[in-house]
Amino acid sequence: MSTYTQTLYQIIFSTKRRARCLIKKRRNELYKDISGILKNKKCHLIIINGIEDHLHILTSLHPTVPLSNLVKDIKLGSSYFIKEKQLFPEFNGWQGGYAAFTYANKEKNKLVEYIKGQEKHHENVSYKEELTSLLKEQKIDFDERYLI
Repeated sequence: MSTYTQTLYQIIFSTKRRARCLIKKRRNELYKDISGILKNKKCHLIIINGIEDHLHILTSLHPTVPLSNLVKDIKLGSSYFIKEKQLFPEFNGWQGGYAAFTYANKEKNKLVEYIKGQEKHHENVSYKEELTSLLKEQKIDFDERYLI
Protein backbone atom coordinates (compact mmCIF):
# COMPACT_ATOMS: atom_id res chain seq x y z
CA MET A 1 0.00 0.00 0.00
CA SER A 2 1.12 3.57 -0.65
CA THR A 3 1.22 6.40 1.87
CA TYR A 4 -1.49 9.03 1.66
CA THR A 5 -1.62 12.24 3.70
CA GLN A 6 -3.59 15.46 3.56
CA THR A 7 -2.40 17.87 6.23
CA LEU A 8 -1.78 21.55 5.70
CA TYR A 9 0.91 23.29 7.69
CA GLN A 10 1.02 27.00 8.32
CA ILE A 11 4.65 27.76 9.18
CA ILE A 12 5.52 31.16 10.63
CA PHE A 13 8.92 32.53 11.49
CA SER A 14 10.48 35.92 11.97
CA THR A 15 13.69 37.70 11.18
CA LYS A 16 16.25 37.80 13.98
CA ARG A 17 15.09 40.26 16.64
CA ARG A 18 12.16 40.90 14.29
CA ALA A 19 14.22 43.32 12.25
CA ARG A 20 11.94 44.99 9.69
CA CYS A 21 14.31 44.29 6.80
CA LEU A 22 12.33 42.22 4.28
CA ILE A 23 11.82 45.00 1.75
CA LYS A 24 8.54 44.55 -0.12
CA LYS A 25 9.88 45.06 -3.64
CA ARG A 26 12.39 42.19 -3.19
CA ARG A 27 10.22 39.69 -1.28
CA ASN A 28 9.04 37.86 -4.41
CA GLU A 29 12.63 36.80 -5.10
CA LEU A 30 12.78 35.31 -1.60
CA TYR A 31 9.42 33.59 -2.10
CA LYS A 32 10.65 32.00 -5.35
CA ASP A 33 13.74 30.69 -3.58
CA ILE A 34 11.70 29.21 -0.73
CA SER A 35 9.31 27.72 -3.28
CA GLY A 36 12.29 25.96 -4.88
CA ILE A 37 13.43 24.60 -1.52
CA LEU A 38 9.95 23.19 -0.89
CA LYS A 39 9.79 21.68 -4.38
CA ASN A 40 13.18 20.01 -3.87
CA LYS A 41 11.82 18.48 -0.65
CA LYS A 42 8.73 17.20 -2.54
CA CYS A 43 6.47 19.50 -0.54
CA HIS A 44 3.58 21.33 -2.16
CA LEU A 45 3.60 25.11 -1.58
CA ILE A 46 0.14 26.60 -1.53
CA ILE A 47 1.03 30.21 -0.65
CA ILE A 48 3.80 32.22 0.93
CA ASN A 49 3.53 35.83 2.06
CA GLY A 50 4.71 38.10 4.80
CA ILE A 51 5.70 41.56 5.84
CA GLU A 52 8.95 43.25 6.81
CA ASP A 53 9.66 41.05 9.84
CA HIS A 54 8.08 37.64 9.31
CA LEU A 55 6.77 35.07 6.84
CA HIS A 56 3.79 32.73 6.60
CA ILE A 57 4.09 29.59 4.51
CA LEU A 58 1.13 27.32 3.78
CA THR A 59 2.30 23.96 2.51
CA SER A 60 1.69 20.27 2.63
CA LEU A 61 4.65 18.12 3.59
CA HIS A 62 5.82 15.03 1.79
CA PRO A 63 5.34 12.09 4.20
CA THR A 64 9.11 11.50 4.40
CA VAL A 65 9.95 15.09 5.41
CA PRO A 66 10.08 15.95 9.12
CA LEU A 67 8.74 19.44 9.81
CA SER A 68 11.76 20.56 11.85
CA ASN A 69 14.14 19.51 9.07
CA LEU A 70 12.07 21.36 6.50
CA VAL A 71 12.06 24.60 8.50
CA LYS A 72 15.81 24.28 9.10
CA ASP A 73 16.40 23.78 5.37
CA ILE A 74 14.18 26.76 4.47
CA LYS A 75 15.97 29.02 6.94
CA LEU A 76 19.48 27.92 5.97
CA GLY A 77 18.82 27.95 2.24
CA SER A 78 17.01 31.28 2.20
CA SER A 79 19.62 32.91 4.47
CA TYR A 80 22.33 31.85 2.05
CA PHE A 81 20.26 33.11 -0.90
CA ILE A 82 19.56 36.48 0.78
CA LYS A 83 23.23 37.03 1.59
CA GLU A 84 24.51 35.80 -1.78
CA LYS A 85 22.11 38.05 -3.72
CA GLN A 86 22.36 40.89 -1.17
CA LEU A 87 18.59 40.86 -1.29
CA PHE A 88 17.95 42.59 2.04
CA PRO A 89 20.99 44.57 3.21
CA GLU A 90 19.80 44.75 6.83
CA PHE A 91 18.99 41.02 7.08
CA ASN A 92 20.94 39.36 9.88
CA GLY A 93 19.31 35.92 9.91
CA TRP A 94 16.10 34.26 11.02
CA GLN A 95 14.91 33.85 14.60
CA GLY A 96 15.84 30.61 16.30
CA GLY A 97 12.35 29.15 16.56
CA TYR A 98 9.18 28.92 14.52
CA ALA A 99 5.49 28.25 14.87
CA ALA A 100 3.68 25.60 12.85
CA PHE A 101 0.01 24.75 12.92
CA THR A 102 -1.85 21.96 11.17
CA TYR A 103 -5.17 22.40 9.43
CA ALA A 104 -7.69 20.27 7.59
CA ASN A 105 -7.92 20.67 3.83
CA LYS A 106 -11.39 22.22 4.21
CA GLU A 107 -9.72 25.25 5.83
CA LYS A 108 -7.39 25.87 2.89
CA ASN A 109 -9.30 28.73 1.19
CA LYS A 110 -9.68 30.61 4.47
CA LEU A 111 -5.96 30.21 5.20
CA VAL A 112 -4.97 31.35 1.71
CA GLU A 113 -7.01 34.54 2.13
CA TYR A 114 -5.56 35.12 5.60
CA ILE A 115 -1.99 34.77 4.32
CA LYS A 116 -2.69 36.90 1.24
CA GLY A 117 -3.95 39.66 3.51
CA GLN A 118 -0.90 39.91 5.75
CA GLU A 119 -0.09 43.54 4.97
CA LYS A 120 -3.63 44.69 5.71
CA HIS A 121 -3.84 42.44 8.77
CA HIS A 122 -0.69 43.93 10.27
CA GLU A 123 -1.92 47.50 9.97
CA ASN A 124 -3.77 46.80 13.23
CA VAL A 125 -2.18 43.69 14.72
CA SER A 126 1.44 43.22 15.75
CA TYR A 127 3.39 40.03 15.08
CA LYS A 128 3.31 39.22 18.80
CA GLU A 129 -0.46 39.74 18.98
CA GLU A 130 -0.96 37.59 15.90
CA LEU A 131 1.23 34.77 17.18
CA THR A 132 -0.35 34.89 20.65
CA SER A 133 -3.80 34.65 19.10
CA LEU A 134 -2.81 31.68 16.91
CA LEU A 135 -1.20 29.86 19.84
CA LYS A 136 -4.31 30.36 21.97
CA GLU A 137 -6.58 29.32 19.08
CA GLN A 138 -4.58 26.08 18.76
CA LYS A 139 -4.55 25.64 22.57
CA ILE A 140 -0.75 25.58 22.70
CA ASP A 141 0.90 26.48 26.00
CA PHE A 142 3.61 29.10 25.63
CA ASP A 143 5.84 31.35 27.67
CA GLU A 144 5.31 34.97 26.69
CA ARG A 145 8.97 35.76 27.38
CA TYR A 146 9.87 33.87 24.21
CA LEU A 147 7.49 35.81 21.96
CA ILE A 148 9.93 38.68 21.61
